[in-house]
Amino acid sequence: MEDGSEMSSEALLRVAKTQSDALSAEIEGGALERLDAEQLLRWGIARFHPQLVLSCSFGAPEGMVLLDMMHRLEPGSRVFTLDTGRLPQATHDLIDRVRDRYGVSVEVVFPDPRAVQEMVRNHGQNLFYESVDKRQLCCRIRKVEPMRRYFAEAGIAAWVAGLRREQGVTRQEARKVEIDETHGGIVKLNPLVDWDAEQVWHYIREHNVPVNRLHKEGYPSVGCDPCSRAIQPGDDIRAGRWWWENPETRECGIHVGEERDGSGI
Repeated sequence: MEDGSEMSSEALLRVAKTQSDALSAEIEGGALERLDAEQLLRWGIARFHPQLVLSCSFGAPEGMVLLDMMHRLEPGSRVFTLDTGRLPQATHDLIDRVRDRYGVSVEVVFPDPRAVQEMVRNHGQNLFYESVDKRQLCCRIRKVEPMRRYFAEAGIAAWVAGLRREQGVTRQEARKVEIDETHGGIVKLNPLVDWDAEQVWHYIREHNVPVNRLHKEGYPSVGCDPCSRAIQPGDDIRAGRWWWENPETRECGIHVGEERDGSGI
């Protein structure tokens, strides 16, 4: 029963559903799609902070743009990263530079070591080269499942990602605000979804934002070391990630679920 000081579980659920329905209506109304990146982040921070977190790989310039922008708007903004155990040293170095410059405590999330151990024992260290299924198995154990666990344990209500529509065929339908059913129906913000690469690098130059040093060596995107490489001028921007696969499967499962990638694992 409700006694004026506490609400029953049923009452709390009714309140939560009302808030959820209102948020869904706000998203579907289309007004949020018309906000620019900074306006959308202001909306997200006002609505969800401190249960709002930036997902930053420290291997893509978009993540660094968002980190800088969020820090300017709210210095206490949260950021997390997935340490898969296969990251290049350049990525670790950038994380340390970010801590020094912005004074943020990067929340580093690791995979379950027992799951990694079993996978490597059964399939070897470099299973990802053998098939899409095995590559997605590796991504799921090292990235997707740790992220789901982190969101649940940290009570995350919304997260920010650096997706852009021009990054590839798997991202062309991304919206600025989405309900992320893969992660329990939390809110996902894609503030840079309508930016092009020149806008990203203009912001970085204008604000002197630190970036991964491998970008200067021809890496537009840096993920795990064995799954990333430099590209040639004129190549697709995602050509350096999982380059042995078709463009339609070059996602790890964080942004595009494996059921859409054709994986049966």
